[in-house]
Amino acid sequence: MTDIHSSAVVSSEAELGSDVTVGPYSIIEADVQIGDGCKLESSVVIASGARLGKNVKVSHGVVIATEPQDLKFGGEKSWVEIGDNTRIREFVTINRGTSAHGTTTLGKNCLVMSYAHVAHDCIIGDEVILANSVNLAGHVEIGDSAILGGVLPVHQFVKIGAHSMIGGGYRVQQDICPFSLVGGYPLKVVGTNSIGLKRRGFEKEVVKNIEKTFKILFFSNLNTTQAAEKIKSELGSTPEIEEILGFINLSNRGIVK
Repeated sequence: MTDIHSSAVVSSEAELGSDVTVGPYSIIEADVQIGDGCKLESSVVIASGARLGKNVKVSHGVVIATEPQDLKFGGEKSWVEIGDNTRIREFVTINRGTSAHGTTTLGKNCLVMSYAHVAHDCIIGDEVILANSVNLAGHVEIGDSAILGGVLPVHQFVKIGAHSMIGGGYRVQQDICPFSLVGGYPLKVVGTNSIGLKRRGFEKEVVKNIEKTFKILFFSNLNTTQAAEKIKSELGSTPEIEEILGFINLSNRGIVK
């Protein structure tokens, strides 16, 4: 049964699923879709263009799908899409896309902690964790199961690979390789995210092979092209190696080494 607090303002043109809860003083505008089982706590703003999946939990003071903070934005129609079971904590802000991509996307089962900001046209995969006060500029892409530590600014157009982990308090200006553990000043790869990979069920041999790949790629005197050739010749082809090398080939900003 849907439960809407008497002080909430819900547009008649919004679409709410079953068992949705809308807390005190929350606002839901027209052209919003909210899936079954979603829970919105107090003073939440869900602006036009928001699409929430099932069982999304939105804490106090969150603002979703307001206009992008981009001077090139011309009022075009755009969206925010949030996947099932994602949890968005207090005072998070998520902006709509622009004509460049159209949609800002968060995947399923994500956790976005308090005061984080997700800017226009970001594409975030499933099971991603953004810790407190992570600030994503526009067009950032984050692969599945990546973890970003707190108080972390990420430059526009940066790509962060799947299953990577970035320590808190640093500044991300270049792309982050999948499966990597990253930190320090200046930001650098300090190893493989081995603990995270094991927790997610990666077999020991797979993790060891990633570690061998990283040893050649990041901890030898070879440049990236030379390292890639050596990896291919010595380690062959596995899905993980192909993911790493494919990520490097598609990097426009260069990778953190």
